[in-house]
Formats: sequence, structure tokens, C-alpha cells
Amino acid sequence: MTRPAARVLALLELLQTGGTHTVGELAGRLGVDERTVRRYVDHLTDLDIPVRSVRGRYGGYRLAPGYRMPPLMLTDDEAVAVLLGLLTSGTGPSATAVHAAASATAKLRRVLPTRLTARLDALINTVEFTADPSPETAVETTVLLRLAEATRERQPVTIEYTDRSGRSSERTVYPYGLVAHSGRWYLTGKDGDSDELRPFRLDRITAVTTLPGTFTPPPGFTPAAHLLSALATAPYRYDVSIRVQGTLAQVRPLLPATIATVHEIDSAPEALPWVRVRIRAEQLDWIPPLLAGLNRPFVIERPDTLNDAVRALASRLTAAADGRYQTPG
Repeated sequence: MTRPAARVLALLELLQTGGTHTVGELAGRLGVDERTVRRYVDHLTDLDIPVRSVRGRYGGYRLAPGYRMPPLMLTDDEAVAVLLGLLTSGTGPSATAVHAAASATAKLRRVLPTRLTARLDALINTVEFTADPSPETAVETTVLLRLAEATRERQPVTIEYTDRSGRSSERTVYPYGLVAHSGRWYLTGKDGDSDELRPFRLDRITAVTTLPGTFTPPPGFTPAAHLLSALATAPYRYDVSIRVQGTLAQVRPLLPATIATVHEIDSAPEALPWVRVRIRAEQLDWIPPLLAGLNRPFVIERPDTLNDAVRALASRLTAAADGRYQTPG
């Protein structure tokens, strides 16, 4: 958008706050001279926006009484894309960014059609983000919005789901919450077929049908916390157990909650503290660098093949320090 066009829109935003605004006030807010303000007003009137000129000592410009901007014509996909951008920008550490995202979200809601606003409200009120608020895996907008509505209204759904092995099934789910984590969307809820609490990846859901009736989620249930725990304890090829020297407070921040669980180990009061780290993984090659990064003594309890992987990494690091090159593996 060109700067003049952006300033014309900024002028409209100022006028929509209500009341009469003097030419000098508008010029100061927009950073232009008064003649330019009058030209911007002409642009707005050319667009059939009823800007009224008020004469006299306290004159200036105002919008015609009762005027409202027409609905913003966005498709469902476009509206969700804009809203997700606002939601993710509002999860950062900057208080200014959080406030700006909230303000922009409110403005977007005011100019969207009522039908779409209600569906997006369901998404706003049900989605949670983990530490990485950047979903990258494509998800059908219809699936996302229908699950958001069902989560908000506490209605069960049936989903057509493809699991990690490629098997498809139709499942009844009681949706407790939506979570965006590490480039993917997840639904957390109770699987009506197994009666277990579990996550479902949204990119593996091809259809959603809302069922009659309602349900009550468990008190105090936190979708994001449950997802992180479920990902860390999911079944994988290797069940890794490692003892690391240090307290829970010292070791826990060094390991992402999505890949490892950390538990205290009982020891004599005079002994140095140790914790047990459990990791489930399909491959072991990425674990030795992780252990090296802890910079703490550790003992591998299982599997034995992880010791070989650690020795191989140590050999490559030693070769690099001596100016020699070793091919991994």
C-alpha cells in the first residue's frame, strides 16, 4: 500500500472515532499539511464516504451521523489467514505488539459479516499457542472453524482421521481445545472410541460433522499443557532413559517439554542431586548433541546403542579439534 493511500485510510480511522476534528488536529496526527488533509477528504468523498465539513470557530470534519463502514468482503480462508496472523503476533513478548494485535483484531471483527464473525469468535476463544506460535502445516479452513465452534459450544463431533501409519477411520471426539504448536494444529479431546484423552493432528482430519448433545470438559483442563505432555510420552522406536547430574530446576529448562520428561531421583541428603530424563525417539542421532549441550555429567541407562552414538560424536568432535575431518556414521 502506498503511503498516501495508507494516510487516507488513517484519516478515515480518525474520523470513525466520532466527533468533529479540526484540520490542524488531523494534519498533526497524519504528519501532513492542512492542504493535504483537504485533498485526502476529497478522496474519501469520491469513494462515497459521507465526510461532512463543519464551519465556524470549532469547525473541521466529521462523518455523517449513523454512518458505518460496509462489511469487509473476505472469504473464510482470507479471514482466517488474517486472524491467525493477528493472533500469532499477539503472543510475542512485546506489550506494544500484543496491544496492537488486540486492537486490530477488534477492528477486523467490526467490519466482517455477522456469520463469519461468529465463527472467528469461536476460533479466538478456543485456540491456544505453545512457545512456538507459527503454524505452517496446511489445514482446511472448514475443518478448523467447525472444530472451533464445536469446542466453544461443547458439542461432540465425528471426524474422518488418518493416523501416522496411514490407516483411515471415522471417530467420535469430544473436543476440549485447539492448540497451535511447532508448525502444526492439534485438537485435544476425548476419543469416544477408546475413551482416552489424546491429541489429533488437524492436517490428518479430512471431514468434521457436529453431533447433537453437549459435554463438560474435565475441570482445570489445559489443552496446550496436555498436548506437550502427550507429545513427550508418545510411543516411539526408542525409549531412552538417562540420569543427569543436577536439580530439577537446573535441568528442566535445558530440555524442550515436547521431547523429554524430567523427574527427580531419590538420593541421600549428602549426595549430589540427579534427575532422570526420559525421551522417546524414532532415531538416536540427534540425542548425543542434545546431551553435549547440557554441559552436565550424565549416565545412559538405555538403550546401549545410544552409548555408541555418543562415542561416535565424541570421535568426530575430537577429530575436528585436531584439524581432521570425519564423515558422520
